[in-house]
Amino acid sequence: MSERFLPVGAAAHDPYDLFITPETLPWRYAGLRIVTLPPGGNLEWATEGEETAVLPLRGGCTVTADGEVFDLAGRTGVFDAVSDFAYLPRDAEAAITSPTGGEFALCTAPARRRIAPYAVAAGDIDVEVRGGGPGTRQINNFLSADAHDADRLIAVEVITPEGGWSSYPPHKHDEFSEEEVELEEIYYFKIAGRNGVGVFACYTPDRSIDDTVTVRDGDTYLVPRGYHGPSGATPGHHMYFLNVMAGPAEERIWRFTDDPAHAGARAALEQLPPDPRLPLTQAG
Repeated sequence: MSERFLPVGAAAHDPYDLFITPETLPWRYAGLRIVTLPPGGNLEWATEGEETAVLPLRGGCTVTADGEVFDLAGRTGVFDAVSDFAYLPRDAEAAITSPTGGEFALCTAPARRRIAPYAVAAGDIDVEVRGGGPGTRQINNFLSADAHDADRLIAVEVITPEGGWSSYPPHKHDEFSEEEVELEEIYYFKIAGRNGVGVFACYTPDRSIDDTVTVRDGDTYLVPRGYHGPSGATPGHHMYFLNVMAGPAEERIWRFTDDPAHAGARAALEQLPPDPRLPLTQAG
């Protein structure tokens, strides 16, 4: 299980708290780096063949690339607000500077085409409340397949309120068919509150993968294939995860199939009233 489930600190690589690239994994496309900067700290790197979305998890920063400068207001934490973000192209010299310090996610994927850098304000992020009843979750579609331009990279934030469930029904996107597009996926978790935990499951029909893991703040799970879900937030502890997806398709699209053993679950949840606590966060 260790090659898929990465407890906090298990994939650190100076200066990153988390360092996941296609070169470090048995896959080819999705990547994620998490960096914590002290007040006045900065990070410089070359994007080389990767497109990158810079997403503040905590704190604000100034991002530069290709002579463009983007001031990101960020937020005090993922359970406090929706954040702005910046998109950086492949083959760029990039830098992040944070006067007050903070924690920042760099979501990456190998890019075939070069897109000019840009930034999107928090107020322009589509915030979706999906599902119903105990299966209600909040989706911040900051770089979903149908929001803002990218070559391969797809990335969204999901918030599950304490006591609730998400990634349900279990679904997969590990092959090409009329209903499905192959995508690798990274789950990066944040759990609200001291000593908070959540649960997450991933399995294949033949059970060559059959994981149910306890996740804590800063843990990561890599989905190479198979059905993933459900994920559950324990009472008293909201759950957040950052999803980063990418794959070999010519078209940047998110298409999946549900586990037939849970047929009807998605429609049944949609018939229930949404959890009134959501959206938990908004711009600003």
